[in-house]
Amino acid sequence: SVAAGLESVVLGESQVLGQVRTAWERARDEGAAGSRLSGLFRHALEVGKRVRSETAIGRGVTSLSQAAVGLATDRLGTLEGRKLVLLGAGEMGEGMAADLAASTEASAGDGPDVVVASRTRQRAVKVAEKVGAEVVDIAQLPAALAVADVLLSSTGSPTVVLGPADLTPIMAARSARPLLIVDMGMPRDIDPAVRAVPGVTLLDLDHLQAFVEAGLDERRKEVGRVRSIVDEEVVRFQEAVAERQAAPLVTALRDRADDLRLAELARYRNRLEGLDARQHEAVAALTRSILAKLLHEPTVRLKESAGSARGERLAEAIQELFDL
Repeated sequence: SVAAGLESVVLGESQVLGQVRTAWERARDEGAAGSRLSGLFRHALEVGKRVRSETAIGRGVTSLSQAAVGLATDRLGTLEGRKLVLLGAGEMGEGMAADLAASTEASAGDGPDVVVASRTRQRAVKVAEKVGAEVVDIAQLPAALAVADVLLSSTGSPTVVLGPADLTPIMAARSARPLLIVDMGMPRDIDPAVRAVPGVTLLDLDHLQAFVEAGLDERRKEVGRVRSIVDEEVVRFQEAVAERQAAPLVTALRDRADDLRLAELARYRNRLEGLDARQHEAVAALTRSILAKLLHEPTVRLKESAGSARGERLAEAIQELFDL
């Protein structure tokens, strides 16, 4: 239940976002989401990107496997150049391998020297490929631990895999070199009694929970900034929607005015026959300039008030006055 609870905490956010995105895509494909709703979803995704780039709300763990890698990194300062044993090639082991690879890529460093140990070699090879690791048989685990700095364990074993009797001779031969173990097994892979073995530091799901909660506390500090960004974007979206609502009427008004301008130029064509091409263009430019200045204020007022009761009154008046 502890593991399930932690998984729900660290995955909840991404799952909800994924479900919302899926719902929108389905609604769009089935024609149930119109242009305004689709525009709202697109804007929301843009806001999410802005929030994550301008705040720390998205930093920290997003999966249980990432939390394990993050916890080990936090304790050691860095995993770069460390010798790391990944015990177990199930879903959790595969996730930790992927997170180790992603962490190495993000840091642009060399990353840890990883060894994958599992009872199922085929699965171990698949996991090892994710992080460029070496694969060893489970019988070779003691030799791998003899030179390791970190052990990340996540087997599906129903019983303890390593206990004091296994680690005591290994640690005795390491000349006081410490070994950090992160036990992700449920039930436990590592006997808690190994904490009594000199040089061993054992972290389990309780430590992981504290690590995740500390990360969530850091995220909560960013909530105020996130809300400010969201408020800004809500106003920007409303303004954009209002402007789009006014756009057809503004276009119709300008088209009507330009039609009248062109009609008048055509009516006076005979009187303008004595003008050369340059003079004709000057007259056309003059008429365009007069219309642009005349329509500027009505256009601004329509856009500023669009979406409000005042905007509706102005729109009705313009439609009535210009027969649009």
